[in-house]
Amino acid sequence: MSQGGVGIDLQTSLGYVLKEASSALRAAMEEVLRPLGMTITHYSCLELLAQRPGLSNSELARGAFVTRQSMNVLLQTLERDGYVTRPAEAAVGKTLPAQLTPRGRRSLERASAAVRSVEVRMLSNLTSTEQAQALRLLRSMVRSLREADVTDS
Repeated sequence: MSQGGVGIDLQTSLGYVLKEASSALRAAMEEVLRPLGMTITHYSCLELLAQRPGLSNSELARGAFVTRQSMNVLLQTLERDGYVTRPAEAAVGKTLPAQLTPRGRRSLERASAAVRSVEVRMLSNLTSTEQAQALRLLRSMVRSLREADVTDS
């Protein structure tokens, strides 16, 4: 318990440990992506486009947990460097759907292998049953928090 009995006991706070795990995961991912010339957001953008080609800037920003403005800057850089292509003009509205280029796919393959190695290391002390339970529990927590956001609005 914290001083005076008020606050959160960091040793037993699940939220604190989740934040600590998130921070450790981010640091480990940055470490393996840096030699590939990538950031986590760069990798996330390529991964999202590989799985769902044609996503808009807004959809990519939501999926990578960044602002639309940040994603737009990243997409311009990725397009300039030959990792993605976007049409010069929007077919409908203002959306310029992005697609991976062959260079983007090759870069993503290396980055995915690196990120996968981090996840394997993170889960190495868990059985497959424990991994499945952890995934189920984390998804449940996310769902609970998102439902609270909707009901609070």
